Amino acid sequence: MSLTEQVEQALETIRPYLIADGGNVAIEEITPEYVVKLRLLGNCGSCKMSFMTMKAGIEQAIMKAVPEITSVVAVDLAEQD
Repeated sequence: MSLTEQVEQALETIRPYLIADGGNVAIEEITPEYVVKLRLLGNCGSCKMSFMTMKAGIEQAIMKAVPEITSVVAVDLAEQD
């Protein structure tokens, strides 16, 4: 299974919760340094709690399932800074 498939599988474990709140997440890129770049979609992109969702939910799920991953970042959150 490819790295992208592993990350996608990890995202599937939390996607139902994101969808329930009108949001979702998509993989933008996995860098050679094993950084996963995600795009928060729908309500997740504009929610004030997006940072917490990223750190407490999405990042934790990915890093637990795919130990090679060194970091998880949301490209939309980085662009807002």
